[in-house]
Amino acid sequence: MSRPFPLPGAVRRDPDVGAWLSEHADELGAIANRWFQVMRDCGDDVTELLHDGHPTACVGELAFGYVNAFSNHVNVGFFLGAELSDPGGLLEGTGKFMRHVKVRSGDDVDAEALAALIKAAYADMKGRLAG
Repeated sequence: MSRPFPLPGAVRRDPDVGAWLSEHADELGAIANRWFQVMRDCGDDVTELLHDGHPTACVGELAFGYVNAFSNHVNVGFFLGAELSDPGGLLEGTGKFMRHVKVRSGDDVDAEALAALIKAAYADMKGRLAG
């Protein structure tokens, strides 16, 4: 089992994350906001901060997910995504730990499968924190 990625300084609602989400008010920003809200809604113990310039969700200070808007897609990423079960085949990436889902404007991403990945990443990190 991989080691979690701690991000000291995560808080319940980070004004910098709110500013990032407000600054990205276009269609891709709306996609990023939607999926980051799913991360926020995972539990009362979800904290957040900007890490490497993009909104990052944590359980306590252990990062589990992030969003980032690019010119033609949004990444919904997972810090230990390589260990997540992905029956929908959404995850991309070849790194040792991280994986992401690319969501494009007008794309028919499997919302149920992506929400399940987010919830699984949250539950995994919550379990690691408790263990």
